[in-house]
Amino acid sequence: MTGPSAVATAFIGLGSNMGDSGTLLRAGGAALAALPGTEVAARSALYRSAPVGRTDQPNFINAVCQLATTLAPESLLESLFGIERLHGRVRDGERGGPRTLDLDLLLYADLLCVTEALELPHPRLHERAFVLQPLVELAPNLVVPGRGSVRDLLAACRDQRIERLEEW
Repeated sequence: MTGPSAVATAFIGLGSNMGDSGTLLRAGGAALAALPGTEVAARSALYRSAPVGRTDQPNFINAVCQLATTLAPESLLESLFGIERLHGRVRDGERGGPRTLDLDLLLYADLLCVTEALELPHPRLHERAFVLQPLVELAPNLVVPGRGSVRDLLAACRDQRIERLEEW
């Protein structure tokens, strides 16, 4: 695992479908940049996508940020949860419902990890065009450990419609 002073590349998925989603994602991106030992190296455009799974809710606005961070994966995940709480997110055990701000740790270096608190790569990353399209934008040659290239994974999700909106 990456040591505390080593800089690792991490990709964070951002999503919102409650309130002013664009503003919430921008605030989430700013909060990521303010994390200790962390720099936002790149961020994708904003994308609109239909909800996956539970479809009785508004469309989502999504993006991905690429970080350079010295935070360990578990510390980074806890920081993401803290940012979500600051923006009104309540994790009540219900999956896939509406949310003000959702931050997912998608990838952390080439780490493969399954613990009670953390699974890397994110367990549904390879099935979600709203994550894969922004990843292709940021890192077109990226390979998801254990899954394959983001381009190939995105091609397998071509039935999922997403719409590119704007830069931040």
